[in-house]
Amino acid sequence: MNIENIKNKLQSKEYDFLRDNEHLGDNIILLTTGGSHAYGTNVETSDLDIRGIAIEGEKEVLGLSNFEQFEDVSTDTTIYGLKKVVGLLLNCNPNTVEMLGTKDEHLFILSEEGRLIRENIDLFLSKRAIHSFGGYATAQLRRLQNALARDNYPQSEKEKHILNSIMTQIRHLQEHYTEFTNEEIKLYIDKSLKEDYEEEIFMDIKLTHYPLRDFKNIYSEMGNVIKDYSKLNHRNRKKDDLHLNKHAMHLVRLLIMGTELLEGKGINTYRENDREFLLEIRDGKYQNEDGSFKEEFFELVNQYEVKLKYAADNSPLPSKPNFNKVEELLIEINRRRLLK
Repeated sequence: MNIENIKNKLQSKEYDFLRDNEHLGDNIILLTTGGSHAYGTNVETSDLDIRGIAIEGEKEVLGLSNFEQFEDVSTDTTIYGLKKVVGLLLNCNPNTVEMLGTKDEHLFILSEEGRLIRENIDLFLSKRAIHSFGGYATAQLRRLQNALARDNYPQSEKEKHILNSIMTQIRHLQEHYTEFTNEEIKLYIDKSLKEDYEEEIFMDIKLTHYPLRDFKNIYSEMGNVIKDYSKLNHRNRKKDDLHLNKHAMHLVRLLIMGTELLEGKGINTYRENDREFLLEIRDGKYQNEDGSFKEEFFELVNQYEVKLKYAADNSPLPSKPNFNKVEELLIEINRRRLLK
C-alpha cells in the first residue's frame, strides 16, 4: 500500500471517526503512519497502523474534563492527547518519539501546533533513551533468545538469559524505587540442588531500613520476568515463528534507533539504509530449520548492544529533558489553540 492508497483509505467511511469523534476532527494536530509502514519494513500483507496527536479542547485544558487517548482497534489507530503524549515523549517512549521522525510524505495532518512539536523534538531527547529504547529491546531480545532456543539450549544457559533480562530490569527499578545498589540486591548463578536444575539464580539481600512496599514491587517485577519466560517456553512454535521473526526484526531496529538517538543523530523513523537487513531478519534468514536462531544472529545482537552502551556512555544528550522549556512549549501550543 503506497502513500496515495493510504490517503484515500483515510478518507473512507472506515475512518470516519477521525472526522466525527468529538476529541478528534479539527483537534488533530498530527496524523502519520505507525508500525511497519513508518519504518519502511512493510510488505504486501502488512497491516496499516495510524498514529497521531490531538490537542485538548477548552473543557480539557481549563475545566474538569479529561482526554488521554483514542483507540480504534479495528483500524489499528491510536491518537494521543497532547498532554499525555508530552509525558511519554519526556521519557523517550519509542511509540511516541517515532511519530516525530516519520517522513514528511507520511504526514497526513500537520497543523501549526503539530509542526511546533516536530520542530522542537530535541527538547524531548535525552539519555533516558537507554532505558526506553535500549532497556526494552535488550530485555525482549533475551526473552526471544530463550524462546527460540528452548529445545536446544541446556537449562543452565537459559538461566543466564533470564538473569540478563532481570539485570536489565534492575536498572529501571533503581530509578523508580528507593535507591539500592547491585551489592544490596545481588543476583548471581550458582549450582542448584533442585532435581531438574543444574544451575539457578540466587540472590543476596543486604538492605537496611528499606521501604517494604518498594521491595515488594521490586520482587514482583523480577518475578514477572521469570513468568514471561515460562509463557514463551510453552508457545506453539509453528504458529509463533512468523511473529517471533517479526518481533526480532523490530527489536533489532530499536537497538539501532536507540543508538542513533543517543549519538545525537535524532529520530529517523523510516529505516531507508537498513531496510533490507531488517526484512532479512523478518523473513527468517537467521533462523534454523528447527526454529532456533543461528549463533550468527546473537553475535550480531551483542554487537548492537555494545554499540548502544558505548553511545549511552558517550552521548552528547542531557541526562534528562529541560522540563521548563517543554512546559513553555506546551503552554504556547495551548494558548495558540484557545485563542483561535
